[in-house]
Amino acid sequence: MRIRKYDFNYSRRAFLDKMATGAMAAGVLSPLWPLIARAGDITKAYPEELLSIEAYTKGKIKTGDLITAENVEHVKDLLDPVAYVHVSQMGRQIRIVKTTTDATRLFPRKYLEATLRNQGKAQLDADGNVVTAEGKPWIGGNPFPDPKDGLEAFSNLTLSWGRHDNSFYAVRDWDIGPDGDLQYEYDFCWAEQNTVALVGPNGPYMPGHEDKLRFQSVWFTYPNDSKGTSFLNTWYYDQRKFPDLQGYLPAFKRVRRFPTNQRFEPLVPGITLFLSDAWAAGDPMLTWGNYKVIGRQPMLGAVSENWMGPDTNYERPVHGGAKGKTFMETAMELVPETIVIEAEPTGYPRAPVGKKRVWIDTRNMMYVAYVTYDRRGELWKSFEPAYSVYEKGDHKLMDGAEPAWSWTHVHCHDVQTNRMSRFVQAEEVRGGFRSGFDIEGMYDKYLTMQALLRMGT
Repeated sequence: MRIRKYDFNYSRRAFLDKMATGAMAAGVLSPLWPLIARAGDITKAYPEELLSIEAYTKGKIKTGDLITAENVEHVKDLLDPVAYVHVSQMGRQIRIVKTTTDATRLFPRKYLEATLRNQGKAQLDADGNVVTAEGKPWIGGNPFPDPKDGLEAFSNLTLSWGRHDNSFYAVRDWDIGPDGDLQYEYDFCWAEQNTVALVGPNGPYMPGHEDKLRFQSVWFTYPNDSKGTSFLNTWYYDQRKFPDLQGYLPAFKRVRRFPTNQRFEPLVPGITLFLSDAWAAGDPMLTWGNYKVIGRQPMLGAVSENWMGPDTNYERPVHGGAKGKTFMETAMELVPETIVIEAEPTGYPRAPVGKKRVWIDTRNMMYVAYVTYDRRGELWKSFEPAYSVYEKGDHKLMDGAEPAWSWTHVHCHDVQTNRMSRFVQAEEVRGGFRSGFDIEGMYDKYLTMQALLRMGT
């Protein structure tokens, strides 16, 4: 009997072999990134079972199907442990869409071009920071599109969260209590401005701020009892340093400096979002340690077909949970290969988090799932993102000459208290703020102490 070279378990054996030998290059049949550099097409890097959910499940699940409690066992190994509970026990449904084989649809175009242009120019210095061969801060794009270890992989997440030089997110949030009812509702704005690794025409550095990585602020515009609450994060380029965190609290009418461990607490009552959660890399990467690659596997990820289109404020239908309000409609595809990484908060001796586990899509080095565990080793929270090209049918939201790419919505679930924060990147929130990318004057408008006071008052 002749054994086929690419039988159903070929990819599983290939991933196990990578883990056993320490090989890290993405791709199963051929290296992934040379294919992306040539044409963006990844199909020659993976066998059919990793490019088709129907092939992977031997016909049990097809594109267009809904994953429900009745069929979730067929894809249990493709979901993080919290998402599996969502579907198997809490009434969540997930729509399956076709796997994206054109990698150019998984990035903002300028960021992908910078990744390809600068490939091979990054290294980690003696302290673990990313530098060029000349020892300068990074110059744009993913520094390690084919990472050799967990720290290099996390560098891709940390150095540019939203993969634009700056981003302004108008966010609508709904916080669902353990009984399934809506307990809190917030509108807030999140602004982030990179100061290095800029990919636009004025890059790669913001003059005078080469010692920093980013400025990031968040302020609340609704409801009235939280309106004006605002925070400003100033990140240093040296990832061993803690950010400066300052906030304005309307009740006290003053700015105050917050301690570092404030990163593991809710920003406002009822919300489950921590600053530490942002992009699965909300803290400087060298304030965490013991980075370990613990696996490689395919995964279901919400990386395409998730934009709601015009005239919706980008808000989403909801379902599931005790009262039908807990989960948002989400599309997921079979991600051919993810790197699974664990890390521990070594710089935070009193952090309530014991470790985090992150699944990173090798096609664009963006995370598709992220869970944390408490100090006892018990599962604590999940932070599940969704992304998309902003295109639906004939409708497109343009980012220059190309359709925009960004995150669309997030489920942030505290499984120990059974509280869910679900939020969307809306078109607009109360206060008249609108989402956008690469905005002129972002720093002066939203990312200084004077701006913090102005937003607060």
